[in-house]
Amino acid sequence: MQITGMKYGKQILNIANFPTPQILDADATLEEVEKLMAKEGKCVVKPVFYGGVGKKGKAGLVKIVDSAIDAMAAKRKLYFAQHLFHDKVIQANGVTFEEFIPASYEIYFNLHVSTKTRKVNFTLTHHGGVDIEELNSDQIYEGTFDPITGLKTYHIIDALTEINAPREIISPLAQHLPKLWNLYNDFGFTMLEINPVRIKNEKGRLIPYACDFKAQFDRDNKQWQRLNLPMEIFQTDMSQFEEEINQLRTYRGQSDVVVINPYGTVTAFMFGGGANSAATETLGKKATISSDFGGNPPYDKMYDIAKIVYKHWLKQSNVLLVIGGKANNTDIFVTFKAMFDALKNYVAQNGKPNIYVVVGRGGPNLIRGMGYARDILDSLGIPYKFFGYDSSMVEVVQYAKDIDDWMEEQKNQPLKV
Repeated sequence: MQITGMKYGKQILNIANFPTPQILDADATLEEVEKLMAKEGKCVVKPVFYGGVGKKGKAGLVKIVDSAIDAMAAKRKLYFAQHLFHDKVIQANGVTFEEFIPASYEIYFNLHVSTKTRKVNFTLTHHGGVDIEELNSDQIYEGTFDPITGLKTYHIIDALTEINAPREIISPLAQHLPKLWNLYNDFGFTMLEINPVRIKNEKGRLIPYACDFKAQFDRDNKQWQRLNLPMEIFQTDMSQFEEEINQLRTYRGQSDVVVINPYGTVTAFMFGGGANSAATETLGKKATISSDFGGNPPYDKMYDIAKIVYKHWLKQSNVLLVIGGKANNTDIFVTFKAMFDALKNYVAQNGKPNIYVVVGRGGPNLIRGMGYARDILDSLGIPYKFFGYDSSMVEVVQYAKDIDDWMEEQKNQPLKV
């Protein structure tokens, strides 16, 4: 489950005492907006989207205005704005008026599970405000730390020193960024990102302000309920597939899904936040769905999930991908037995699909689970490739992507007479 924007991001960041701009809701009066703008002569107007919605700035949906009249005009334009994100048109539901923070520096900061080390990772750069994919590798710091001791001041100092950040911003960031670890660790987050953190000079003292917010957390982890977020943020437009999967929340284990591309050709069972990030980013528009089916689901739930996934996506898919890190508690045999039993029953009812199966997984009963999957795939005549726990998730996903490219090329070959 994901959340973006400062309407609820400010509420969350206040828990960690991380500085944020003043935020007004859409019902703010003209006089209230004028008072907000009196601070710096400007304000920022943004549409409010529920769920994880990014790239609003690139789409021209963030307006910086220098009069209250212009702010109200931006409100009328953005209140129900539509935004194409991940091949899906999403409609806004309101706006925020946000205090403008003048700054010479914009910082990008992210906490997440590393797809390489499978540990908690943090990413930091003083070239924020843009997609970090656009930056050179020497401008970005990516590192891990021991979650038992947490993110400390010296981690931030060492990171900023390594990427040659200006000395004057090191101290204020080292004071404030470690606060975000406690927030991440205590409330069930699987990813937390601020881009940008704008550093404002207030009477000679530099103060970092979080000016945008993005996070992902496990809705099945009850810690998120302590955030006291309104249920309205979960009321997004869902496809029939998403609704069917979400009905399984009454059972143990996770069942988070989002349709990425209804015309995609790679369908992935993702287990864990690291697998979700690696697969979703690497596959791009090839992915039909983004998912997280971790949490040691029992056989019946995993079978029902697989049955729904196959019903909606298998016919159009070239590749069926099963991807995850080395699990601590998920019984791989149970989940594999459920998925491949469901596949066997799908074939019995619908015929054999033209797919290639790629598996990258680790955890308890892995060999037994892979043996069971192999036997079913051999009996069905479906080609496959298995990768063990010591394989890079990114490399496994790239292999699936390459197989998909090859299968698409075969479709375009002229028929031989």
